Amino acid sequence: MTKVVDFFYDFGSPNAYLVHKVLPDLAARFGATVTHQPILLGGVFKATNNQSPMQAFGGVRNKLQYQARETQRFIKRHDLTFHMNPHFPVMTIGVMRGAIFAQGKEWENKYISAIFDAMWVHGQKMDDPSVIHDVLRENDLPAQKIIEATQDQSIKQGLIDATSAAVDRGVFGSPTMFVGDEMFFGKETLPEIEEALTA
Repeated sequence: MTKVVDFFYDFGSPNAYLVHKVLPDLAARFGATVTHQPILLGGVFKATNNQSPMQAFGGVRNKLQYQARETQRFIKRHDLTFHMNPHFPVMTIGVMRGAIFAQGKEWENKYISAIFDAMWVHGQKMDDPSVIHDVLRENDLPAQKIIEATQDQSIKQGLIDATSAAVDRGVFGSPTMFVGDEMFFGKETLPEIEEALTA
């Protein structure tokens, strides 16, 4: 039976972007597949009384500097392109609704990669509807259909429900991954996911 890695993500998380770049190839090496599970990170934080690292550790001397260094080591190790988004933090509710609409469609992975790259490679302002439209169009995605869907009540509710279900499963932040019932949080757990896939 094919193993599955459930990947809970929000485009606004730089660490989710980094996992997105590494996880599919890691899973493929073990014949596993990745299912992308969109969540709204702000909703997760509110439901779990969590905060972003910048808020939680902003007053801890040297903590954020170390995290930046560790991120650079990860980027170098995996030969990735990454630029901190100049508009950070970006309100991602629109593009996350788009991710809900994309689920199960043949262009889902293309959509996910396009939005992640726009955020963390090209530094675009992905809470600006005109920018979102241009990014979708430039990536040969059905821009108008996606943008219209983000205003559909069923899609809005779908993101709320997906976020609540993730919290019920134990998610408190992004990136979070599951192999079966085993939860893994953060890009640092990728070696542990690899071990789980070999078990």
